[in-house]
Amino acid sequence: MAIRIALVQCNVAVGDLAGNAAMIRDYAATALAEGADIVVFPEMCLCGYPPEDLLLRPRFLQDTRQVLDQLADGWDGPVLMVGFAEQQDKNIYNSLAVIQNGKIAAIYRKVLLPNYGVFDEKRYFTPGYEPVVCEVNGIRLALTICEDIWNLDWLTRFLKPCRFDGIINISASPFHSGKSNQRQTVVGQCAAHFRKPVFYSNLIGGQDELVFDGRSLIADQTGTVIASGKAFESDILYADIKSQNQSAIVSLPKPDESVPVKEALDPAAEVYHALVLGTRDYVRKNRFSKVMIGLSGGIDSALTAVIAADALGPENVLGITMPSRFNSTDTQGDARKLAENLGIQFYSLPIESILKEFSSVLSAVPGWNEKGLAYENLQARIRGCLMMSLSNQLGYMVLTTGNKSETAVGYCTLYGDTAGGFAVIKDVPKTLVYQLSDHVNRIAPKERIPQSTIDRVPTAELRANQKDSDSLPEYDILDVILQGYIEREKSPSELIAEGFPPRTVERVFRLVDLAEYKRRQCPPGVKITPRAFGKDRRMPITNRYKPDFSGNA
Repeated sequence: MAIRIALVQCNVAVGDLAGNAAMIRDYAATALAEGADIVVFPEMCLCGYPPEDLLLRPRFLQDTRQVLDQLADGWDGPVLMVGFAEQQDKNIYNSLAVIQNGKIAAIYRKVLLPNYGVFDEKRYFTPGYEPVVCEVNGIRLALTICEDIWNLDWLTRFLKPCRFDGIINISASPFHSGKSNQRQTVVGQCAAHFRKPVFYSNLIGGQDELVFDGRSLIADQTGTVIASGKAFESDILYADIKSQNQSAIVSLPKPDESVPVKEALDPAAEVYHALVLGTRDYVRKNRFSKVMIGLSGGIDSALTAVIAADALGPENVLGITMPSRFNSTDTQGDARKLAENLGIQFYSLPIESILKEFSSVLSAVPGWNEKGLAYENLQARIRGCLMMSLSNQLGYMVLTTGNKSETAVGYCTLYGDTAGGFAVIKDVPKTLVYQLSDHVNRIAPKERIPQSTIDRVPTAELRANQKDSDSLPEYDILDVILQGYIEREKSPSELIAEGFPPRTVERVFRLVDLAEYKRRQCPPGVKITPRAFGKDRRMPITNRYKPDFSGNA
């Protein structure tokens, strides 16, 4: 008794039921040509993940089921295992359909519903309650969905009544840095615990803030991960499983093409791939083909432009520099040099005359002057207006360039540099921006980001001789405090105990809290850290809670 299993990692679009079904058929045909008996697709691949409040529309669920029935009707190929959203009576389930011999032969409903971080499945789904084991050519496979294998004590009790030779797990596990190692551990531990092979199929592609990185996995009965799908690319993994002496033995028909170490990425490369994929899919899935970026000559806009050029092609990227009298010839020159290095379109639109006219008009209101923050921010708002006007006229999406460090503390201008459709590096701390910039130059045959841009002291150039450090702690200190507060939920006293100056900690915490109203009005951006602003961290704007800054433990 033996079968061949194909694990598909595919890039679907939420709501594109017909397109996703066609993709499933195409992958199934490819797998059939390779002798597959079972073709496994990721969690919710038919309707896309996460569909969010589409799940509250009965018609969406009806249409999903209709497309699933059409997929099954008359199907005479290999067994298909397809994730979909299911409505049964008044309940909604995160389900896996088994399509066999022209019909839906079985349905497994996810039991463990994650409700943390970016997940809010308990808002939508009812948990399933019974195991399902699918038998093909004498091989029995227990079906699970994503979170189901992350709790082995529960899974042991759940599968206790069942006899099975291996475990199928379909998943839509979003990326953040380091997540791949965590998944390998979970899958390996599950296989070792049951002493059965585990076949794990994960989604790829960008969906709003989320990026799914694929890297589907096969672990043998010892818990050793013997194969991994490609990172951030569509792929199919194949495995042969046979029953031998009352145990299941798994082997790879194409071992040279699926060894995990071939997909190992260093942290900077991994994040960069996620940013490129997330940007490409957000732009294209929202029916844009070209993007615009305001190029200041600084490192943030430079990195954003490189990512956009790699995601969409340089011919689809337009760079605009908009200097005032505060912008140096060096930064203006670096903006132009960057565009030349990348081969993107480039225009210079000086704003000094507009700035003077705006200020003249505003001076009709008593209290307006050119000496404070409002005048500095006026430059950013003029630039935002110009960019959005060109976007409106040309049909290009504007990519904003603010990083996580700036977004966290509100070092950005509403309706200025925050104006746009997608914030590419919104979840990238400033210190990581430098690492990624070094990375893109290191892997390229020639310099892409001018070294002078990387070496320059960070500045917004909204007033004479301005530096970011005039308003903020140095970024190497700021980013560690931000990580402690935002990603690790540390208190001020805990960070002070780690040696950070109390006044600096207090200042950073208060800046983060005060900037919540700004972040709510910023465009979405790619999630690459364990806790991004948005779905991961949902704080009230109106909030009078203040932590203790005394330094007492």
